Amino acid sequence: MTDGPLNRIKVVELCSFVAGPYCTKLFADCGAEVMKIETPDVGDEARRRGPFLDDTANPELSGLFLYLNTNKLGVTLNLHSTTGRELFKKMIATADILVEDRSPGEMEKLGLNYDVLKKVNPSLIMASITPFGQYGPYCDYKAYYLNTYHASGAGYVLPAASPNADREPIKGGGYVGECDAGVNASVSILAALYWRRAGGTGQYIDISKQEAQMALERVNIVRYYELGKNPTRYEINRVRDTLLPCRDGGYVMVVLHPDKQWNGLAEALGNPEWIEDEKFSTSKARESNFNELKIRLRTEAIKYDTAELFHKVQSQGTACAPVCSAEQVFNSPQTQARNFYVELEHPRAGKLMYPGLPYQFSKTVARNGRGAPLLGQHNEEIYCNRLGYSKQDLVKFREAGDI
Repeated sequence: MTDGPLNRIKVVELCSFVAGPYCTKLFADCGAEVMKIETPDVGDEARRRGPFLDDTANPELSGLFLYLNTNKLGVTLNLHSTTGRELFKKMIATADILVEDRSPGEMEKLGLNYDVLKKVNPSLIMASITPFGQYGPYCDYKAYYLNTYHASGAGYVLPAASPNADREPIKGGGYVGECDAGVNASVSILAALYWRRAGGTGQYIDISKQEAQMALERVNIVRYYELGKNPTRYEINRVRDTLLPCRDGGYVMVVLHPDKQWNGLAEALGNPEWIEDEKFSTSKARESNFNELKIRLRTEAIKYDTAELFHKVQSQGTACAPVCSAEQVFNSPQTQARNFYVELEHPRAGKLMYPGLPYQFSKTVARNGRGAPLLGQHNEEIYCNRLGYSKQDLVKFREAGDI
């Protein structure tokens, strides 16, 4: 295991599903020691979400859980027991960071809110990730991922360039909004860590999933504020992102604005005669005559295979990208050249290929060596070797339902 840039940082994770675990995964991948706490009975909700390896609904074989929890230690703990809460405080005493995603007020009811924990560890940075934040009229609302995504306004403009206003809105693919919240949480924690190292103290961070996703929709929100216009999914940004089907059944996305992009595309297509029509001579004209323009462009694009058209347009310096399937992305010469995929060993799942890290350090090497933990896999390591309890104590804790 190679030390990463955060190798001396200790993180306690009390999170489930995607946002919190993705936040701490980013720390673990950079070398921080992340101790993941799960409930003794069922553990992280992500364990019950597919896809599952070999289509076997086993909580140790969830692809979602396996990906989000690489390079972490895993323990079980019951915070509803007195002993469980005391064990938790002992973990916090030596931690740098606590990330939790319980409902607002729940940590206070357990006697484990920041005001209590900072007395145990004054330098603690505690981050709480909730759907709408710790205060405000929505703070106690129950919300799943679909709710917070659409509450941010992100889904209202998707799918972009809908051909008619009757097309219903959709959410982004996968759990992109949850990951956005996780990234925002990690950045805020790093900022607090930097401030602490510059002479500050520990502090509490309140993270709203809704606001994290709203931050990515700032252009549309500002457009409403400035112009009083409510952007919709109906034909939005038509000349900026245009999807063209190709001869082999694939698609490329091309950009038609500004003129430099348009001129490069025209050159790549061999400057067909219709290009000179006044209806397509300016960006404004192309927008006004977009439906006809789209038909013209599709007539040209269908003459080429996806890779062929992609390279022809790119060679003119115009933004263009193929719409890639999972197979194409996995076999991409670009990701292979950068060794993006890594093989990790897991006690139950065996050796699996994982998406790696989207960054490379020149002086330090990020961690990429440990699969996700089994439920309670590191109980003995943490409670006995770290906190000083005996194996007999561990048996008593387990029998009492504390771990």
